[in-house]
Amino acid sequence: MNKKNKGFTLIEMLVVVAVIGLLASLILVGLSSFRTRGRDTRRVADTKEIQNGLELYYMKNGKYPTSVSTWQDLESALVNAGIGITKIPQDPNYSSSNPEATYRYGVSDDGQHYVIGVKIEDEDANSSLLDSDIDNNHLSSLNISGIDCDDPVYCVGM
Repeated sequence: MNKKNKGFTLIEMLVVVAVIGLLASLILVGLSSFRTRGRDTRRVADTKEIQNGLELYYMKNGKYPTSVSTWQDLESALVNAGIGITKIPQDPNYSSSNPEATYRYGVSDDGQHYVIGVKIEDEDANSSLLDSDIDNNHLSSLNISGIDCDDPVYCVGM
C-alpha cells in the first residue's frame, strides 16, 4: 500500500513566503504617499485651528502676539492669554531629535498682521494648495519678516 504524503514541500513554502513579502513591501511603499498626504492635510487643518486661536487673542488684546520668536513662545502667549487655549498643534514630524520640523509664525511690528508657515512634504500632490497660499512677495506688503513663504512652505495669514 502506497502512502501519499499530504502537505507542502519546503520549496513551496519558501515561494509563498517570498510572494507574500513582495506584496507586503509593495503595499507599504504605496501607503507611504497616503501617510505623507495625511500629514500635509493635518498641517493645513492645524493652521486653521491656530488662526482661530489668534483671532481670539486679537479680540481680547487688539493685536496679535508680537513678542514671539519660536513656536513654543506663541504657544505660551496663547495659553497665558486666558482665552481658553491649553495647547496649540505641532508639526506631525516634530520631535526633540527633529526640531526643524516645526511650524513658523511671523507678525508685523504693529501686531496687526501675521503669517503662519508650514512646510508641505508632498509638493507634487499639493501643488494647487501651494499655488493658493501667501508667498514672500505678499509678506513685504504686510511688513512681516523672519518667515520664509516660498514653496514648499504653505503660508496663511491676516
